[in-house]
Amino acid sequence: MIGVTIQSNESIDRALRRFKKKYERSGVLREFKKRAFYTKPSVERRMSRLKAARRQHRAQMEQE
Repeated sequence: MIGVTIQSNESIDRALRRFKKKYERSGVLREFKKRAFYTKPSVERRMSRLKAARRQHRAQMEQE
């Protein structure tokens, strides 16, 4: 569970911003979206291969 303790004389906006950063970094929303529907193993493998190819292409572009 994600939580943020509010410091003395800290504004609510700043605490909320810290909470949002923690929430985003923890990957809760990403995990929720991933589990929202079933993907076949063959589709998962295909997507991971495409993702790796994009990552490799980006790495090549940065080196040039």
